[in-house]
Amino acid sequence: MRALLAALSLGAAAAGAGAEDRRSGFDYMSPQTQAMQADDTANPGMLAVLEGRRLWDAPTGSSERSCSDCHGVPEDMRGVSARYPAWDEISGGATDLAGRINLCRSRHQDAPALAYEGPELLALTTLIGLQSRGMPIAPDPDARLDTWRARGDALYRQRIGQLNLSCANCHDDNAGRRLASAPIPQAHPIGYPIYRLEWQGMGSLHRRFRNCMTGVRSTPADLGSEEFIALEAYLMKRAAGMTVETPAVRP
Repeated sequence: MRALLAALSLGAAAAGAGAEDRRSGFDYMSPQTQAMQADDTANPGMLAVLEGRRLWDAPTGSSERSCSDCHGVPEDMRGVSARYPAWDEISGGATDLAGRINLCRSRHQDAPALAYEGPELLALTTLIGLQSRGMPIAPDPDARLDTWRARGDALYRQRIGQLNLSCANCHDDNAGRRLASAPIPQAHPIGYPIYRLEWQGMGSLHRRFRNCMTGVRSTPADLGSEEFIALEAYLMKRAAGMTVETPAVRP
């Protein structure tokens, strides 16, 4: 614990990156990892895209309807993932893209929800995310999301766990440094779902939240929880204007 705190304390007085200083996690990666992300024939996240295309056209639920029956081809979803989390009128709250997919399944296909970190939901969110690759993050402007983003801002700065650290302690104060051999990025969620070499598979932003919280010895919230959606909403606002990279590749 002492070594970890010492590593994180280096440069703690450094100011967090301003809007003009924002950098993608891609910039901190090795040339080999950057090349893997940039080449669709080498990017392992594209396997999830292929599975997502299969699921997109597959009839499901008692309605025997597919995503394509309502939404057309996946390419028609360009720009969608760049604005989530978004406001949902029926539930009266914020939802992330994974939650929207499950809401569509229940409301229009009469199908059960997909497991939050399961391969099917990851495949569909990756497929939809790919359609916005290269576009700027454009958060939903609905003012009703302001309270969610404020809650996410507070969560980002709240010290938690036995190590008594906040997200900001790592990703603002020490961005660009290393924790052991891993680079510390600025926490801009512009490439999710991502393929992490550590995981040997795809994962959502909420899985990353849980990893970080476990790392500081805190009890993490549930995948898809209001806490995580609020934190995601804040981080997406913080990343507004940055470029979508889905599916990104990270160590």
